Amino acid sequence: MEFQVKFKVNENLYVKDPENSEVGRAIVKYSIELIYETGFESFTFKKLAQKINSTEATVYRYFSSKHKLLTYILNWYWSYIEFISKLRLQEIKEPLQKMEKILQIITHNDAIDYKIEDYDLTKLHNIIIAESSKSYLVKDVDEINKELVFNPLKSLCGFFAEVISEAKPDFPYPRSFASTLLETAHNQQFFSEHLPKLTDNHIKKIKHKKYVLDYLRFLTFNQIK
Repeated sequence: MEFQVKFKVNENLYVKDPENSEVGRAIVKYSIELIYETGFESFTFKKLAQKINSTEATVYRYFSSKHKLLTYILNWYWSYIEFISKLRLQEIKEPLQKMEKILQIITHNDAIDYKIEDYDLTKLHNIIIAESSKSYLVKDVDEINKELVFNPLKSLCGFFAEVISEAKPDFPYPRSFASTLLETAHNQQFFSEHLPKLTDNHIKKIKHKKYVLDYLRFLTFNQIK
C-alpha cells in the first residue's frame, strides 16, 4: 500500500518549515540517509549540505541545530506510528488482538508493507532504535520539554495506554507500560543486534525482530489477560 501522509510537526523544532519547499524536504530525507549511514554523533550539517549539493547556511535556514533536526525526524516517526496504529486497529474489535497488532507495528513485524513517499521507513526505524533516546536523555530536557516537542511521543503512549486499559481496565500502570513497551522494542532490538549477551537471543539465535516481538508478547500477555 503506497500513500502520502503529512504531519504538523512542532514549529519550535525548525526555523523554516521544511515541508513547504523542495530543499526543505531534501534536508529531512537526506538527513535520514546520513544519520543511518554515519550515526548521529558523526552527522554534521556540513556533510548534509554536501549530500544535497547546497551550503551549511541553507541547512541552518531550516534547522538551528542537529539535535532539533533529529527531534523533528523522531516527531514525524512517532506521529506516523500513531497514525498507522489507529488505521490498523480500526477493523479489530477484541482488545487483546489490538495489543498484538500494536506489538507487531512497534517491532516492524506488521504484515502490510507501507511505503511512504520520500522517507525510507526501514532506515528511519533503524535510527529510532539507535538514536531516539538522544533526543530526550540530555541535560536540558526539562527546558526542551517546555516547548512541547515531545507531544507526539506522549500522544502515542497515551493511545497505547487506552488500548491497554481497554484490555485490562484495572491495570494500574497503562502509560508506564506503554512507554516501557515502546522503549523495550527499541532497546532489545539494538541489544540483540549489537550486544546479544544482554539478551537471550545469543542462545535462541532467531531473527532480531522476531525475538523482540516474542519477548514483548511474553511481557504483555503475562500482565494483561
